[in-house]
Amino acid sequence: MELVQDKAGFAAAIRALVTFRFLSEAEVERLMARAEVVLLEEGEPVIEEGELSPHFFGILDGTLSIGLSTPERGEVYVNSLGAGDVFGEAGMFLQVKRTATVRALGNATLVRLHRSDFASFIKENPVAGNKVLLAVIYSLLRKLRVTNEELAYERKSEASQDEVDALVQLLIS
Repeated sequence: MELVQDKAGFAAAIRALVTFRFLSEAEVERLMARAEVVLLEEGEPVIEEGELSPHFFGILDGTLSIGLSTPERGEVYVNSLGAGDVFGEAGMFLQVKRTATVRALGNATLVRLHRSDFASFIKENPVAGNKVLLAVIYSLLRKLRVTNEELAYERKSEASQDEVDALVQLLIS
């Protein structure tokens, strides 16, 4: 992971992130003063499942893969994220272990914001901070809705107990 020293060229990409979309140019500049822009190479991990990380991330360019570890198959692909997506919101608020590994599928550019820098930004820029917090809440609710829909679909596709009983009866008769 390589840090970019000159962040000036990334303001438009940062404003394209849903979390920062409603910030003025001046607010984005104040945020960028606290944030880091990082470059990743293909296969490079951003965060590892189980680690503590106090960072929030936004994808400015590139594609990242999300994977979970399983005892049977090792790391299993879950989803991909691309430019404009954000992840690691929990790292802004809680000191919890990461639930997945996120790695670059090719070269990627991210904005990374540390929890303490985010807290300072909110204290010094309460109006902008409220905009960001509302966008984070919206993003988390959207992710929760998608997860709920996937769970509901899985439950609908499961066999009922009557179907299982009939299959067992067919096999033992």
